[in-house]
Amino acid sequence: MWQRFDRYKCVVTAFCFSAMLGTMAAFPASAETEGLEPYFKELADPNDPGWSRAEADIRRAWSRSGSAAMDLLFKRGEDALDAGDTEAAIEHFTALTDHAPDFAAGWNGRATAYFMAGLYGPSAVDIAHTLKLEPRHWGALAGLGAILEEMGDDKRALEAYQKSFALNPHQQDVKDAIARLDEAHQGTAL
Repeated sequence: MWQRFDRYKCVVTAFCFSAMLGTMAAFPASAETEGLEPYFKELADPNDPGWSRAEADIRRAWSRSGSAAMDLLFKRGEDALDAGDTEAAIEHFTALTDHAPDFAAGWNGRATAYFMAGLYGPSAVDIAHTLKLEPRHWGALAGLGAILEEMGDDKRALEAYQKSFALNPHQQDVKDAIARLDEAHQGTAL
């Protein structure tokens, strides 16, 4: 029975991601990332020597909610993730998403915690929230690729990885995933 339920969750998740991949660009970036366009441009250029600084500036902007209390919840969630305590991370990020639903980093943090806990369905839902608020979130797109690859949906996984890599071509793990999927399906139409 559980296998059938897990398969159903995978089908529903794949359907949601299919719709999401096609409509991501329609959503505007959230307020905390306004003005970051020059940094995204630098980051997307694989030959720009300032890419590392641009990436750090974007990550720093993403981590600021505008509220000291919410920033503390975010930090506690990240610390719990770093310690491998996914249950505590989920609790902190849930409190954060409840109190700051427009803060994309909170949704992405909880998506990461759910993924680490093996809860792909809830992770997928939170990735969708993240991308709705910040469609340029290359980490969320990479996470989406990982979930889809885990589910065996290599075509959509490759698409998510490619979108992530286009935003930030300095991600070796995403580059490796693209190469792995390309090699696995060489000669096969995706």
